[in-house]
Amino acid sequence: MSDKKLKVYEPNPEFEARMKLLLKDKEDYTEYIRVCRIPAINSIRCNTLKISPSELKKKLEKKWTVKQPYKEYPEIMIITSQLAPGEIGKAVEHILGYYYIQEISSMMPMLALKPEENEILLDLCASPGSKTTQASAMMNNKGTIIANDVNIGRLMILSTNMQRCGATNIIVTKHEGSYLASKLSKNNFMFDKILVDAPCSGEGTIRSSPKTLSNFSENLIKKMSNTQKGLIANAIKCLKVNGELVYSTCTHSPEENEEIVSYILDNFQMEILNIELPLKTRPGITEWKDKKYNPLVKKALRIYPHDNDTEGFFLAKFRKIS
Repeated sequence: MSDKKLKVYEPNPEFEARMKLLLKDKEDYTEYIRVCRIPAINSIRCNTLKISPSELKKKLEKKWTVKQPYKEYPEIMIITSQLAPGEIGKAVEHILGYYYIQEISSMMPMLALKPEENEILLDLCASPGSKTTQASAMMNNKGTIIANDVNIGRLMILSTNMQRCGATNIIVTKHEGSYLASKLSKNNFMFDKILVDAPCSGEGTIRSSPKTLSNFSENLIKKMSNTQKGLIANAIKCLKVNGELVYSTCTHSPEENEEIVSYILDNFQMEILNIELPLKTRPGITEWKDKKYNPLVKKALRIYPHDNDTEGFFLAKFRKIS
């Protein structure tokens, strides 16, 4: 990892105590804090609807140094050159939709879900569209994606990104996620695959947004956890039998991660699946403070910033068994 200029960052004492409890090893925690003070790397995803990874790399290497860190996923690229503020977003290749600026850990939910051509997919909390457009590319613009969000401003950004990327197999809806999923299930509209990239406390994003911690509180985490349970309960209703669902967040909070996974396993006919990703991951934890979770939550994956030089993330994959 390269030590770039450090951001001004001091952990919220309450958050610091929680992370020390999660990362019990002192050196592990120290390395986590060190990396959180380093700005995130510049990662992009080649939009294969418009250009191949090899063609894009050739174009970009005329001005930047480009790396493809994962042989099996050539669309994932890192720009290692020194860049001016906003340079990647202003580049003509970005404006033309040849690539999407996306944090690497944010790409993992769709790599886990593996949407295929002609499937029907629900992206329940879709804005700003990074994972939605990624799914569209993986599906080669075939099949159907319902991309939903409740905020009109975020939906406008989603629509802009869809148009820029040439993603044409997407239907955009504006509803509260639990309401939409419930309404769809009542009308027997069922999905092959569902992504619930849930709204969360955002603890994993402090490298790119240190101000996230200024809003940190235990009350926020509890509120988010209740919202997430409502989203997932209704999403499962409109998932086909043998259909697959990925639940993901960009937080480290067990109340929003393993607690939700345990809730799914204990209350629904859902099987948790193993996931293979190109990143280093850690298993879900089975205990947090005074709570014990379903032991199968260890199949969920935690992604920590200091393990991969990424943002923090969490995901779990399920199959509906009846």
